[in-house]
Amino acid sequence: MSNHGKKYGMLIDLDKCTGCGSCMVACMAENNVPFKKDESNKLVSITWMRVYRLTNGKPFPDTEICYLPRPCMQCEGEHGHSPCVSVCPAVATDYDFSTGIVSQIPTRCFGCRYCMAACPYHARYFNWYDPIWPKGMKESLSPHVSPRMRGVVEKCTFCFHRYQQAMEKAYYESREELEENEYQTACTQACPAGAIIFGDLNNPDHTVTRVVGPDDAHGGRPKNPAVFRLLERLGTNPKVYYTSTREWVRRQADNDAARGENAGRH
Repeated sequence: MSNHGKKYGMLIDLDKCTGCGSCMVACMAENNVPFKKDESNKLVSITWMRVYRLTNGKPFPDTEICYLPRPCMQCEGEHGHSPCVSVCPAVATDYDFSTGIVSQIPTRCFGCRYCMAACPYHARYFNWYDPIWPKGMKESLSPHVSPRMRGVVEKCTFCFHRYQQAMEKAYYESREELEENEYQTACTQACPAGAIIFGDLNNPDHTVTRVVGPDDAHGGRPKNPAVFRLLERLGTNPKVYYTSTREWVRRQADNDAARGENAGRH
């Protein structure tokens, strides 16, 4: 067990993902993510977890499709200097060194949206409107996550409230550590294909750590050659990893030029 605290991360197997969207639905229900009757305008819609559709660009019958779920990447940057954290003038977002999770505090946010401009993964969303819930839905909202008001930015938190609940239970039972299955995100549990693995990247016994093999000496880069991160060249050191046996997927979703440029630096 590492003595450097926890560092939660996620591995998404793109060969298993079917693009069903269960992760998106589970995320919205778990975190009271607001929605509108017409969600076709993606400039104003909010999706903490969003599934992108990729293609190899070849005509039928050689066409191949891949679906890429994208939560917040929980960037570590250099010593916790995530791009969004570094630019926030209100300390409305911060890097938690005890879990590796980038927090979001809507009540501190005044809507400057610097964090949105700094995020290279487009994982942050601005509330243009107060949430309007369908009749009767207010009673079914999660009591563990406060709905956000208009004028603030929000994003995926790796379901941090679940971590707090799991730790409270552990303390009650006179424990300080969590079992791997005690803290899991809603998207992880909802995926019917088992494409998402979640755990502590500092715990060598957790499945995500065994598969990824994060190299702490190089910002957590994966030692497994089949595993990659998005926009590696930026040095954001995200804690969301992807894997695929298809080379065109790895090239397209990663950054082919960056892979070649950085190959000798590893």
